[in-house]
Amino acid sequence: MDEMTTSSSALDDDGARDAADGTPEPADGNRASSDSTAAAPAGRDRTMRGAALLATVIALPITLLVAALAFSKLSPGTPAAAPTPSATTARVQSTTPVEMAAPALAARPATVCRALLSQLPASIRDLAQRPVTAGPEQNAAYGDPALTVACGGTEPTFASTDEVWTVNQVCWHLAEQTDAAVLSTVDRETLITVRVPRSYEQPLQWLPAISSTIVASVPSGGAIPSGCRH
Repeated sequence: MDEMTTSSSALDDDGARDAADGTPEPADGNRASSDSTAAAPAGRDRTMRGAALLATVIALPITLLVAALAFSKLSPGTPAAAPTPSATTARVQSTTPVEMAAPALAARPATVCRALLSQLPASIRDLAQRPVTAGPEQNAAYGDPALTVACGGTEPTFASTDEVWTVNQVCWHLAEQTDAAVLSTVDRETLITVRVPRSYEQPLQWLPAISSTIVASVPSGGAIPSGCRH
């Protein structure tokens, strides 16, 4: 009976059993832990909130960028400027061959003329090149009515008091005819004659491209007038 009494007295008034270290132990036998890791859930919660905030900071600019790109695609673009007509567009013209003579040339002038004709441009201003009836190695034609370029032939004669004109380093004599202005080189070893129809105003303005080709292919020579000397 005494042993039973002693065992019963080990229980306190609340039915809790004292642990060996003197700490009251709850009746269900589950002691609350005193380990410092008990506060871990609160730490993990702060970490998760920080990670979520960081993800939001990163995602927000990306979202704004995507929205801006989508808006720019949906928005009507600035209309392109209407193309302006080209000043060098070739005018409508005939493509039939132009009647031209092709006198026989000596070996040297024939060689020079072939070099010149091979380098003439495909158009002069807005006049496109046309075929010729004879001598394509020494003749060329442009536009309608036809502006013609002839290489070789007899040097023209004119008064020493006549005015001469230098265009792109080539000296020209201008002779006015009823239906055309005839321009002849006076400072080249082989004669070049350009015939500009009267309907094309200011005949000298049609010479720059031809003059540049002459400088590159026809050597200077002959009795150069004083007005052409530099």
